[in-house]
Amino acid sequence: MNIQLHQKKVFFASDFHLGAPDEKTSKIREEKIVRWLTSIQNEAEAIFLVGDIFDFWFEYDKVVPKGFIRFLGKLAELRDKNIPIIFFTGNHDLWMKDYFTNELGIPVHHHPIELVIENKKFLIGHGDGLGPGDETYKLLKKGFMNPFLQWIFKWIHPDLGIRIAQAWSGKSRISNLEKNENDFKGNQEWLWEYCKGINNNTHFDYYIFGHRHLPLELEVGSTSTYINLGEWVSQNTFGEFDGEKMLLKTFEK
Repeated sequence: MNIQLHQKKVFFASDFHLGAPDEKTSKIREEKIVRWLTSIQNEAEAIFLVGDIFDFWFEYDKVVPKGFIRFLGKLAELRDKNIPIIFFTGNHDLWMKDYFTNELGIPVHHHPIELVIENKKFLIGHGDGLGPGDETYKLLKKGFMNPFLQWIFKWIHPDLGIRIAQAWSGKSRISNLEKNENDFKGNQEWLWEYCKGINNNTHFDYYIFGHRHLPLELEVGSTSTYINLGEWVSQNTFGEFDGEKMLLKTFEK
């Protein structure tokens, strides 16, 4: 993929966690996200939504999770304006399939992708399960991605299945807080270490990831940068690339 900016910009955001921790709080966040999308629409050449956009998502054959209508409507409006939107799954919404692609013309990526924007090389993905460490999650992810287990889950009635998934998701958020997620971990920043390993063999100007819930801008070698996009539960941070430089910005804070 190669994107030319035509005097516009590319925007990146991740970890909206729509649906968490409750309907009222999520709706307030959803309205803020819609305001952000409205604020950038006239200068956006493309928008990358880099995983964990939903706190839970599962696509049954004929059913998708209830809610998020303002957000989905805004995405439809942006696509009607021919603004490309590129979606990535995260660890909370990894069961996305082809609903967004069929209904909105939004491609959904399950793994990091490489692309060029104005002659700068990017590696973009959510980031879960990458780099050293986090072996417990990597093992769990293998189970979650097992087609047979997904097939079994599909036959649970959606009312029950979504309740089970939301309960699991809630435990995951509590676990993250107990791990001091907002503390910078130095050489234990696994995604940063992952980027360094990639950069030993293949150069990218920018490595763009989410998942970490901590806005970061860190050097990878002498001419590469790792950007973590943070989250929208409390930080409202996003990335903006104008063709020359990548900036981390904050919306309404």
